[in-house]
Amino acid sequence: MFKKLNILDEKDPHLRKKSVDATFPLSKEYKKTIQRIIDELTYSQIEEYSKKYDLRPGMGLAFPQLGINERIIVIVHEVEEGIFDNYVFINPKIVSYSAEEIAAEEGEGCLSVNREVEGHVKRYARVTVEGYDEDGNKISVRAREELAIAFQHEIDHLDGILFYDRIDPKKPFYNENELRLI
Repeated sequence: MFKKLNILDEKDPHLRKKSVDATFPLSKEYKKTIQRIIDELTYSQIEEYSKKYDLRPGMGLAFPQLGINERIIVIVHEVEEGIFDNYVFINPKIVSYSAEEIAAEEGEGCLSVNREVEGHVKRYARVTVEGYDEDGNKISVRAREELAIAFQHEIDHLDGILFYDRIDPKKPFYNENELRLI
């Protein structure tokens, strides 16, 4: 039986705290929470289920958004229609990034921000992220474009940063000559 997660709103102080490293072994409760996040993010990206369960589409969630200030993120990336890659990173760190910067042309959204926020968020076009899987094994991923944006967005949550903190108030929008928009 699917039960929606209780995702905190941007006004909640948990979202502004720096999270602590998660410790291993992960509790059964945390592993269940990770699976619930994967289920909800997957359903949110499939129109039939997003309507049925009244879900806003999202591809990532960080534990602080559930009121748990530990460094755990989950990303569910649709690689083809109805086919998803799941990324669960415990204590993730960006270890390298490209010189090239990009922004999502439509701007970014967040499941904790229940309003439209206008502006482009500059992000690295490519990042390498290292961390651990649910069993404590070291893992690494080289992410590009949309997936790179998602990793940077979710890792920001672990440091108490919301995407709109990164929108330049003096220059909220860029054109194609200034920044590659995807």
